[in-house]
Amino acid sequence: MSSTTYSSSFSWRDWVHPIVAGLISVLVNYGGTFILVFQAAKVAGLSPALTASWVWSVSIGVGVTGLVLSWRTKVPVITAWSTPAAAFLVTALATTPYEQAVGAYMISALLFVLLGLSGWFERLIRWIPPGIAAGLLAGILLQFGIKAFGGMSVDPWLVGTLIVAYIVLKRFTARYAVVGLLVLGLALLFVLDRVELQGVSLQFAAPVFTMPAFSLNALLSVALPLFLITLTGQYMPGMLVLRNDGYHTNASPIVSVTGLGSLVMAPFGSHAFNLAAITAAICTGPEAHEDPSKRWIAGVAAGVFYIAVGVFGVTLAAVFMALPATFITTLAGLALLGTIGGSLASALAEAKTREASLITFLAAAANIQFLGIGGAFWGLVIGLCAHVALHVPFTRRR
Repeated sequence: MSSTTYSSSFSWRDWVHPIVAGLISVLVNYGGTFILVFQAAKVAGLSPALTASWVWSVSIGVGVTGLVLSWRTKVPVITAWSTPAAAFLVTALATTPYEQAVGAYMISALLFVLLGLSGWFERLIRWIPPGIAAGLLAGILLQFGIKAFGGMSVDPWLVGTLIVAYIVLKRFTARYAVVGLLVLGLALLFVLDRVELQGVSLQFAAPVFTMPAFSLNALLSVALPLFLITLTGQYMPGMLVLRNDGYHTNASPIVSVTGLGSLVMAPFGSHAFNLAAITAAICTGPEAHEDPSKRWIAGVAAGVFYIAVGVFGVTLAAVFMALPATFITTLAGLALLGTIGGSLASALAEAKTREASLITFLAAAANIQFLGIGGAFWGLVIGLCAHVALHVPFTRRR
C-alpha cells in the first residue's frame, strides 16, 4: 500500500483532474505508439479479424488490470501494453509462425506471474537509491519535454498555440491548465479540420481464439527476449515512477496480476501488458490531483477508457491515431513538465549523491540501445555503478 494518508471526502472537482489525466495517458498511448501493433500485425500477415482481436485483448486486459489494481490499492496503477515489446515484434513476427508467437506470449506471461509470486522484483526495487530513481525518471521523460517544443519546427502554429495556451492557463488557473489545454487543443483541431476521420466507422471487436503452439525456437527468439524487454523497459521504470511520487505499493501483486492477465489474453493476440512508465507519470504526479490520495481515480478512469477502446476494437484506436502526431507529443510533454521538474529537483537535491544522480539522468536521457535492451535499463545500470563507485565504502582485508 502507499504511504500516503487517504482522504475519504470527495467533491466533483476531485474527479475532473484525475479523469482528464487518465484520458490523456490513454490518448498518448494510442496516438503515440499503438501504430507498432498494426505494423507487427501486418508483418505477421494477420487477417483484419485477428488484428482486431489483438486490439481487443490488449485493450481489455490493460483496462481491467489497471482498474482493479487502482481500485484495490487506492494508488494510480497505470497499466499499458509493452511498447518496446511491440517494436521488437515488428521484426520477430516476420520469421515466427503466429501460433508459436502466441505460445511464446504465454510463456513470457507465466514468467512474470512466477516473478511476482517470488517477491524478487520487489526486493530489487527497494535497493535502488531515491536519487538514482528520480534521475532515471527525469532522464526518461526528458525526451517528451523536448519533443513538446521540438514540434515547433514541424507545426509551428499548432504547437505554438498550445504552448502559449499552457503558459496562460498556468498563470491564471494553474489547477485547470492541463484540462483546459486538452479541451482547447481538441477544439482547435476540429476547427482547423486537422483530424482525419474519413473511413472510420463504429464497429464492435470480436475476440478470436488462436490455439498456441510451442517450440524451442519461439522460446529463445520470442519468449525470453519479450520477458527481458518488458521487465527492463516497462516494469522497472514503471515501478520507479510510483516510488518517485511517494507510492510504496508492493510490486509483487502488480507483476503477478498483470502477468496473469497477459497469460489469459495471450491466445486472443495480446503480446504483453504491464505497468506503464511514461504515461503513468501523467497520472501519478500533482497534475492529476494536488492530493496524492485521490490520484487513484486516474488509474480507474484510464482503465475505463481502455475498456471502451477494446469494446470498439480498431475503431477508437484509429480515432486516436488520427490526431496529429505533433498534438500528441506536445500535449504529453506539457502534461509531464511538472513531473520532469520535480524529478530533476529530487535527483539533485542532496549534494553528496548529486553527481551519481546526474550521471543517471544523462545516461537515461541518452536512450542507449545496446544488446536489444532499451535506454531505461542502461541508464539505471550506469547510475547504480556510479553510485557504488562514488559512495559505497571499500573495506580492505587485513
